[in-house]
Amino acid sequence: QVQLVESGGGMVQAGGSLRLSCAASGRTFSQYVMGWFRQAPGKEREFVATIGWGGGTTYYADSVKGRFTMSRENAKNTVYLQMNSLKPEDTAVYYCAADARPYRSGSFNAPDYDYWGQGTQVTVSP
Repeated sequence: QVQLVESGGGMVQAGGSLRLSCAASGRTFSQYVMGWFRQAPGKEREFVATIGWGGGTTYYADSVKGRFTMSRENAKNTVYLQMNSLKPEDTAVYYCAADARPYRSGSFNAPDYDYWGQGTQVTVSP
């Protein structure tokens, strides 16, 4: 069983930055693909970013490419999402997720993920 706890959300003005963290329990964290998803009010959950088990591969949604950076520190069982140049349309609850199939390079699909955090709210004002 893996538990994921997100932190770092908050309110920021457009153009600002936030860094989200996701701390994971479990001894096999380093083997897992990790992902970030978000869900805005009245919308479906959408893919934001994913990182491979070793941290060497990352993929981003077109809407955040060039502004967001995902990274991981396996020694700390933690992944991060650095969000720069935030826009009001980035407002959403952000979820961290883990795909427990080992040694993969990333996944865009929410059903591929086995474990989810509780989410952290990000609000970007105009």
